[in-house]
Amino acid sequence: MADEMIVKELDQVVVRFSGDSGDGMQLAGNIFSNISATVGNDISTFPDYPADIRAPQGSLTGVSGFQVHIGAGKVFTPGDKCDVLVAMNAAALKTQYKFAKPTACIIIDTDCFQKSDLDKAAFKTDNPIEEMGIKQDVIAAPISQMVKDCLADTGMDNKSMLKCRNMFALGLVCWLFNRDLTVAENFLREKFAKKPQIAEANIKVIHAGYDYGHNTHASVDHTYKVETKSKVPGKYMDISGNKATAYGLIAAAEKAGLRLFLGSYPITPATDILHELSKHKSLGVTTVQCEDEISGCATAVGASFAGALAATSTSGPGVCLKSEAMNLAVITELPLVVVNVQRGGPSTGLPTKSEQTDLLQALFGRNGESPMPVIAAASPTHCFDAAYDACKIALEHMTPVVLLTDGFVANGSGAWKLPDLADYPAINPPYVTPEMKDNYTPYKRNAETGVRYWALPGQEGYMHILGGLEKDSDTGAISTEPENHDLMCRLRAEKVAKIPVPDVQVQGCVEDADLLIVGFGGTYGHLYSAMEEMNRAGKKVALAHFVHLNPLPQNTAEVLRKYKKVVVAEQNLGQFAGYLRMKVDGFVPYQFNEVKGQPFVVSELVDAFTEILNK
Repeated sequence: MADEMIVKELDQVVVRFSGDSGDGMQLAGNIFSNISATVGNDISTFPDYPADIRAPQGSLTGVSGFQVHIGAGKVFTPGDKCDVLVAMNAAALKTQYKFAKPTACIIIDTDCFQKSDLDKAAFKTDNPIEEMGIKQDVIAAPISQMVKDCLADTGMDNKSMLKCRNMFALGLVCWLFNRDLTVAENFLREKFAKKPQIAEANIKVIHAGYDYGHNTHASVDHTYKVETKSKVPGKYMDISGNKATAYGLIAAAEKAGLRLFLGSYPITPATDILHELSKHKSLGVTTVQCEDEISGCATAVGASFAGALAATSTSGPGVCLKSEAMNLAVITELPLVVVNVQRGGPSTGLPTKSEQTDLLQALFGRNGESPMPVIAAASPTHCFDAAYDACKIALEHMTPVVLLTDGFVANGSGAWKLPDLADYPAINPPYVTPEMKDNYTPYKRNAETGVRYWALPGQEGYMHILGGLEKDSDTGAISTEPENHDLMCRLRAEKVAKIPVPDVQVQGCVEDADLLIVGFGGTYGHLYSAMEEMNRAGKKVALAHFVHLNPLPQNTAEVLRKYKKVVVAEQNLGQFAGYLRMKVDGFVPYQFNEVKGQPFVVSELVDAFTEILNK
């Protein structure tokens, strides 16, 4: 019978794994993403962690999700709703069903739908499928019991066996999509290299899940296949935004011929950058986990003074605490990359959720006139280029640079083609030259760029002092002269304003759009998808998505004034729209603002933008 199953070919599909925060949904999702990327599918993922440190097992607030969108061609978002929903317990079904399409296939572990589980999930009856009005295909299987039966001869205890439940669900999903399990086997053997028994147990369970689907047809009348339509030849990997950021910092240090130093303090959702960089001592990377945020930044400023490519990583609450040390880098004019992985706020807020609410903090959130270049990464894979660009600007213009990512971009992932570093531009810091030896002062500047020259400690003839007090522009000595302070503030601001950045590119109906969508950072995929959907429907829409926020591209005003209607869409209450109004005279856009801690929903964007078009 299994040979007679119909295989339905799809261009794209969305799978959402959900369960208790201890059920391993992130691991199952990551492995499925890796399998898909390896066969050449494009992918976009969205891990949705609970905000509780450890919610009670089976509770509604403790549900953890992982959504992956795989496509035969390019995909830009993790998808609004899923084609397959894996719900490992009653609470997962209750909270995650809203993400399922009307045609979705739902997989549940019936062993975790007992009365106690239903009570925790606030079900009123003993039939949750009927109670929720679920009409979709449901693959209801006693997954927990089958996992225990599968591992009965391994000598593992009951708790250890049940930790493999996620692999049974993954095996079932791999069967549903005709996936080869070889990649999953290799992934698990590498992940559990020091615990081979655990690796082999998980592999055994994956095969059991796959075989269960194959042998029973698992209540569906067809399986699926997503073939790769086109792909640029090369080596690909599934990479998260945080890992791509770390790799971008390493690549820039190598290109510049410098050691990389990261001073950091652990904070969600930025900590993985520290974790990743700590693995690469062999590449000349030094990481220091400091006792607090300000020391994380201050150690980086010290490393920069000593001649390293220095970075510090954090999230919004950490930027507040680092601001004094960031301003030390402003006044000393030392290169520094500050990575802010934005999360929901204010205060502790929603630490595992994603927002764009730190934009004004990045632009203005320090005492005094303290201009800094600001760059925003557009996707998980773009984090590599954005980090490289931030390092290049910091080193070549002797300034701290803020790199904004966010929880969605940082924890999400995409299929990334490994780059050739030879294709990336050179990084040339403005080192002092031998001719300056007899008349060097620390704020001697390049007349054209306004950038001060960099003398490293220990260079004979270039001894100098830097510090937080204002310095004389000519001698570098401490100065409280009013005219000198005014001059130095202007020189620092002009230096940043002169930094050359690429023009903002307009996509879609470039010449004759009736509506221009404007965004920045990690909303790119959703805004682009909304634009494409509207254009397919016969509407004339364009998109201008900003990566460089300070300085803004030179063509910003020209682009914003060109179109009849402009809507600025952002995951805050209007920070970018307000900034653009400040920078572009007479600019009064429509706004679309959400602060939900979740990515935009493309269908909601289309509805909102269509309403603006119809006004």
